[in-house]
Order: sequence, then C-alpha cells, then structure tokens
Amino acid sequence: MKYLVVIVALAACVFLGMRGHAAASSPQTIDHGGTYFNGVVVRPDQEVEGDVTVFNGDADIYGTVDGDVTTYGGTVIKEPGSVITGQTNEYASQWSNAVPWLPSAGAASMARESAKMMTLLAYSVIVVLVFLIFPVRVRTALDRVEHHPGLSAAVGALALVAAVPIAVLLFISFIGWPLLPLEVVAYIAGVLIGQAALGVLIGRRLLELVHPHNTPTPLMALVVGLVIICAAELMPVVGWMVTALVWLVGLGAAILAFIRETTFMGPGGAPGGTVSGGGPRPTISGPPMATP
Repeated sequence: MKYLVVIVALAACVFLGMRGHAAASSPQTIDHGGTYFNGVVVRPDQEVEGDVTVFNGDADIYGTVDGDVTTYGGTVIKEPGSVITGQTNEYASQWSNAVPWLPSAGAASMARESAKMMTLLAYSVIVVLVFLIFPVRVRTALDRVEHHPGLSAAVGALALVAAVPIAVLLFISFIGWPLLPLEVVAYIAGVLIGQAALGVLIGRRLLELVHPHNTPTPLMALVVGLVIICAAELMPVVGWMVTALVWLVGLGAAILAFIRETTFMGPGGAPGGTVSGGGPRPTISGPPMATP
C-alpha cells in the first residue's frame, strides 16, 4: 500500500512540474529587441527599440516597435494603435517545411504537440520509477504478456468495463467509500506496471534484432521500449489506438501477475513447465530482473 502512495505522490509532483513548465512557456512581456521563444507581448505604453524575432509563438504588439518583427512558427498580431516602423515577416509554413513532423497550424498546434510530448515524457519517467520499485511484479507481468497476450488484452478490457460497476457498488454501500480512492490507485498502478512490462518486452525484442549476440539489460530495454511506444502514440490517427492497446494489454498483464498461472492455465502452464506439445516453455532471453 505504501508503494501505491509513493506512485501517486510521484505523479502529482510530475503534474505540478508540467504546470510550472506550461506557465513558463506563456508569452512574455518585453522591453527591448532580441530573439525570444514561445511568444511575446509589447504593452500599449511601451516602445521597443530593435528588431524582435520570435520562435514557436506569436508577437502580440500593442505598443511601438522601432524595427522589424519576425516570427517563426507564429504570427505577428498588430493590435489597434500599434506601430511597427520596420517590416513584419511570418514564416509559419517555412518553419513547418523545415521541420516536417511539426504541424502547420502555427504556434497553437505546436504548443499542443509540445504539451503532449511533455506529458508522454513525464508518464514514461513514472513508468521507469514503477519498474524500479516493483521489479518482481513487472517481471511476472512480463511473463504473462509474453506468453498470454490475448488473455492479457481480454482481462484488461474486462477490468476497464468493470471499473464503473465496481465504483457504483462501492458508492452505494457507503462503507465502501474509503475504497473508491484505492480502486483508482489500483487501476493506475496496474496500467503503469503493465506498460513497464510491455516496454521491456518491446525494447528487448528490438535490441535482440539489432545485436543478436548481446543481451540488453532490463532497464535499457525498458527505455528503448518506452521510446518506441511514445513515438507510436504521437502518430496521428492511430496514436490513440496504440494508447488504448497498451493500456488494455498492460492492465490485463498486471492483473494476471497477481494470479498464479496454474489458476488459468492448469498445471502444464506453470512457469518452467511444458506446453501442450510436450516441449519446454520458451522464456524471454536475458537476465531476469528478479525472481518472484
């Protein structure tokens, strides 16, 4: 239970840090020319001397600018009564062509993409911390998702569907009210443990393809796997499908990690046992993270 509290505390710290980052990225008020990022504002009573160049943001001019105003990935906004003695240049489309993976809708879209990337990065950091705190449970979930991916997805889907009825029953029972936060924490912990297992599996498989004779460490495999998962989640159209699949399979594998394999596979499905053909069960290569 104390580990679950640690996870929630870490998530809260990362969330507050992201809010601080977002606040730091808001447009800033300037009083002299120069190069700026994430947007600038010139107040009505200001007179800015020198050229103003802005990357990844808008230049909102209320006062006077004695020079040129240029934006890359944004627009020059001339408010009523503003004065710009030089030229105004906007390079939103050229900026997008120079960096093809960025959207072409200007600073707002770029800000949304940056926020999404920061969210995925923060989430990945939490997954790594969960991996370090629960190595045995992640190793067991890794075994479940490796040998029973379909069952893991089915259990994850069933768990998500059952989340609302369980919450309603706890709420109706009154005495179950203290368990409502615990249910939320349990689901979050399950998703994090499951994604850590998926990250290790995906990263290790890729590293084994690149270097067949080298055995990657679990932490290295996890980092590589999380990079691949995050890149897939950032893809347009299919990104949300990747996220949903990761959550379903990961949650199901985490739930199965708390159940003995013989419970749902019979004696022959125990770790180190045999498969239906009589041969030994294949195991993932590389050193184990821990022995449950």
